[in-house]
Amino acid sequence: MKIYTKTGDNGTTGLYGGKRVSKNNLKIESYGTVDELNSYLGLIRSYKINPALEEEIIIIQKDLFNLGAELATPVEKLYLANGEARIPKMISIQDIEQLESWIDDIEEQLEKLSHFILPGGNKAASHTHVARCICRRAERLVVGLKEVEEIRSELFHYLNRLSDYLFVLGRKIAKDNNHEEIKWIPGE
Repeated sequence: MKIYTKTGDNGTTGLYGGKRVSKNNLKIESYGTVDELNSYLGLIRSYKINPALEEEIIIIQKDLFNLGAELATPVEKLYLANGEARIPKMISIQDIEQLESWIDDIEEQLEKLSHFILPGGNKAASHTHVARCICRRAERLVVGLKEVEEIRSELFHYLNRLSDYLFVLGRKIAKDNNHEEIKWIPGE
């Protein structure tokens, strides 16, 4: 199978199930941003980080592929005639609860926040904060998409929780590398 098909040369792309839409369609922008986030998580894994955190990121990357596949599927095509999901794994409440558990575990290892902090630290921590911003953008796009078509709430709940996870992950990576958090004090 060749990587290029030439079917998108007219500015359209195919959704899962065959429907073609413009490449600037909000659905395409949504799952494209999820793909961008996934790639950024791969960048974070390229740094030397705690192996347990790296495993969590791999699980998240797999979840993001599933989330993107669902976004690329018209809602009327999500389920087969026999009632089974067309996509082998769809984002679930359990996936969201897993993120919450990881957040709680990481927060127990961090100093409680009393102020906003400036994003930063070493390169891995800094890239994690950028990934958090990409995640927030993906969430905004998916919420916008929800306003024009039916989207399962688990998708934007997952992205919302994932941005929280990425925030504490950035803090944890910075702490693991002995980088002091710089507080933002209004008016300073």
